[in-house]
Amino acid sequence: MIVYNVTVKIDLSVHDIWIRWMKEEHIPQVMQTGCFVDSKIYRILQEDETEGISYAFQYFANSIGDYFNYQKNFAADIQKQSLDLFPGKYTAFRSILKEI
Repeated sequence: MIVYNVTVKIDLSVHDIWIRWMKEEHIPQVMQTGCFVDSKIYRILQEDETEGISYAFQYFANSIGDYFNYQKNFAADIQKQSLDLFPGKYTAFRSILKEI
């Protein structure tokens, strides 16, 4: 199992709109690509939230090939939507994990 982890810190001024958009639009769009078999959202606790709230979004793929398919064919367009809707309101970093 491959886990595509996206950690995001979202500005408080857009948090409520953003989290609803993530749950109702963004995550379903990622899942509709067929590259992932499950997804989970985690709020990161015990962090200073004066500048924003942090989340870890995890998407589970059966193989590294499925992840690379997502990156090659879907990621740029899907990520651009976030940039267009919430410019300068978040920071994100991505990592790929392999289940041991």
